[in-house]
Amino acid sequence: MRVGGTTSQSDRSSTTRSKADIVTTHRTPRRRGLVGVIVAAALVATAFTAASAPAAAEEEPIPAVPGYPAPTDHTQQAYDPEDDFTSRWTRADARQLKAMSDPTAPSRENSMPEEFTMPTIPQDFPDMSNGQVWVWDTWTLTEGNADQPSFKGWEVIFSLVADRNLGFDDRHTYARLGYFFRKAGIPAEERPENGGWTYGGLVFPDGASGAIFEDQSFSHQTEWSGSTRIFDGNKLRIFYTAVAFYRDAAGQDIKPADPRIVQSEGRIFADENGVWMTGFRDQHELLVPDGTYYQTKDQNPFVNFRDPFTFEDPAHPGKTFMVFEGNTGGVRDQVECTAEDLGYRPEDLQGENPLGEVPVGEGVPGGPPEIPADANLRMGNVGLAVADNKALTEWHFLPPILSANCVTDQTERPQIYIKDGKYYIFTISHRSTFAPGIDGPEGVYGFVGDGVRSDFQPVNRGSGLALGSPSNLNFAVGFPFAPDFNQHPGQFQAYSHYVMPDGLVQSFIDTIGTSEDFRRGGTLAPTVRVNIDGDDVTVDREYGDNGLGAYADIPANTVWPVPDTPDPRPIP
Repeated sequence: MRVGGTTSQSDRSSTTRSKADIVTTHRTPRRRGLVGVIVAAALVATAFTAASAPAAAEEEPIPAVPGYPAPTDHTQQAYDPEDDFTSRWTRADARQLKAMSDPTAPSRENSMPEEFTMPTIPQDFPDMSNGQVWVWDTWTLTEGNADQPSFKGWEVIFSLVADRNLGFDDRHTYARLGYFFRKAGIPAEERPENGGWTYGGLVFPDGASGAIFEDQSFSHQTEWSGSTRIFDGNKLRIFYTAVAFYRDAAGQDIKPADPRIVQSEGRIFADENGVWMTGFRDQHELLVPDGTYYQTKDQNPFVNFRDPFTFEDPAHPGKTFMVFEGNTGGVRDQVECTAEDLGYRPEDLQGENPLGEVPVGEGVPGGPPEIPADANLRMGNVGLAVADNKALTEWHFLPPILSANCVTDQTERPQIYIKDGKYYIFTISHRSTFAPGIDGPEGVYGFVGDGVRSDFQPVNRGSGLALGSPSNLNFAVGFPFAPDFNQHPGQFQAYSHYVMPDGLVQSFIDTIGTSEDFRRGGTLAPTVRVNIDGDDVTVDREYGDNGLGAYADIPANTVWPVPDTPDPRPIP
């Protein structure tokens, strides 16, 4: 079985295990090709290889690149979901990103390994909505194990949308949930270049998502990302993030924004002409941050709490879980980076020390420095919750399954993806949200373990990078609205990646180009595919045109079991 893939009998038998079976320290032997690593101090190439080993053998720890620390060793061991163990994406892990970067890469060239880099998107991309709306974060119609069914012959997706009269960078404050549909089963080469999607309109009635807030004095109220599940014929449950903003006429916050995770139920219908939906008037507040595991708006006015993704774990039948983006609980700037967050080996002189602590290399000339100031302002995590009723309207928090304390502030749109008995967290992060001393591209970051709660190992040589936009870490970041002159034109080309069955990955186009010539996006990017093999995740260059597939190619991989009888259209 695979969350994000099809289910076979052999897959099902390998993953439906008892707790005694799933709590294991077995690790998949690493199988790697040569990965070019340019070492800054020597400007020489270093390569890593590892031979195949018997299935039951333990891996050797990943060695250090000269001039950089070794990554933290992670066991991938599974724990019960209710356990209080939280895996860490450490600074030692994340510093592998810069270790993989070529310090000699010139202006406008990609400095990251090609096997982990999304192919460059052309600047003359088509618009999937034909000028109707800005489109960004997108997800599919899914069922319990994240397969993507067609409904009565139609493929259906959900997107954050905004009026095209708004500036593209103003869209976040005014986001609404919209949907698109297209005929299922048509090959990509037979569709229009923009993917052939029809915009169906907004999902929620006006004002519905704002009704949950006790304080109705908000200046703006918006709908942010989530996931959509189909149940019992044509019933839909949408899990999403409702946010209320309290701003003055100048756009300044009067009080912190209020994010909440919400569920709403509706119905989906279709006939030969398309798809429509009804309901979604009642909103069920599911979760607000607790301040212990997950930071509140009062602890941090910039808190990240959003993006619910629900799934069923074959190792725990009858339970429905949710992962979401959070920040580690505690008052902003008072939560400190611990030695566990740093993750360095005691003897590693390329490490860092928590502020004020005795250096690990005390007495050794040039011993580890303290971590950079303000690293503790970046406290992202991947949260976990479990449903308490079958209607999925009541939930309770569990401890986070992954922390990125002092690494990054954002672990957006997390997913659980199960393949070959391994559990993957896929999440996304910006280059601009990494902590001081950490640098890496915009894109997908992945972590692999033996269960939904594991000592997750960051993929690809311990770095976590699964699929990055082409970037040059030797030059400034810039901004999507003002790309740096020297940066690779594709640094901001795609974001908000969503990993689908068979390793297909969908994202939206943000900005393509550099300061003197760039184009903003607001439409879906070409679909790409990644090969997922243990702790290796690489771009499939045989998919599409050297790895770049068709625009917005989001295929259903199963059919929802309902009669294909057309539904009667509602009377206007």
